[in-house]
Amino acid sequence: MKKIGVIADTHIPRRGHKLPEFLLEELAGVDMIIHAGDICRDYVIYELEEIAPVYAVSGNNDDEYLEAMLPSRRILEIEDCRIGIIHGHHPGRTAAESAKKAFTGENVNCVIFGHSHIPVNTTVDEILYFNPGSAMDKRRQEKYSFGILRVDGHSITGEIIKFDNKK
Repeated sequence: MKKIGVIADTHIPRRGHKLPEFLLEELAGVDMIIHAGDICRDYVIYELEEIAPVYAVSGNNDDEYLEAMLPSRRILEIEDCRIGIIHGHHPGRTAAESAKKAFTGENVNCVIFGHSHIPVNTTVDEILYFNPGSAMDKRRQEKYSFGILRVDGHSITGEIIKFDNKK
């Protein structure tokens, strides 16, 4: 079984200069970390890589360096699951709509997306749609959040973890 930390929309340094200690503590021990975009500074990736390998996509607020460094979408094969990752920013569509359309016909078991800062953990037509929310910018949400995915063979489950303080 693989345990995967999932984050998005960190918006560093605009929403703070470092990742929350609670987040870093909770990510300790994961097998990998997925960042669904709006990282904003490359040092965030390097900090996360001290915990586990990082797989990320670019978002609409990432600088030119990150846009050149990261794909806008990707598919990971973990155990027997295919996981699509996209930020989800497309004019005229919600992040969830963009996520659903992005991997149509690509036989994915899960689609991870960000952009809205709204946590989502729902299954539609046997595909898990997962948005971890934001550990740095809760917008209209009550709490900051991130996610944990557990992959066991062909099975994938998600958990949203919410917290109050981003220090």
